[in-house]
Amino acid sequence: MYKYLTVEEYLADRQQPLRSTGEALRLLIADGLPDAEASLWHGHPTWKLGGTPVCLVKAYTRHLTLAFWRGARFADPSGRLVSGGAQEMAGVKLRTPEEVDPEVIAGWLGQARELTAGA
Repeated sequence: MYKYLTVEEYLADRQQPLRSTGEALRLLIADGLPDAEASLWHGHPTWKLGGTPVCLVKAYTRHLTLAFWRGARFADPSGRLVSGGAQEMAGVKLRTPEEVDPEVIAGWLGQARELTAGA
């Protein structure tokens, strides 16, 4: 059994600055994927469209990882996404709210939506 029941509980239990970083991500994802289902899956926040996982936020001691299931296929002019080796996953490590770039993340979310719709 996992410790948290909701995405909000999971993020609220982080120490600063990860709590603020996670909340900034949660709000951007809610804006970029308003019809996505947000829930805890395998113990960390995951957003799904039509039951298909799109992105996740996973907390570590000193950073959060924002990862996308098809992120390795994204056009990423920022160069920030790193492929994880697991299928088409790619993500970025974020340590502070200042590292959360709304424009870049909105672009990733748009690509995630398109790739998920085309799956």
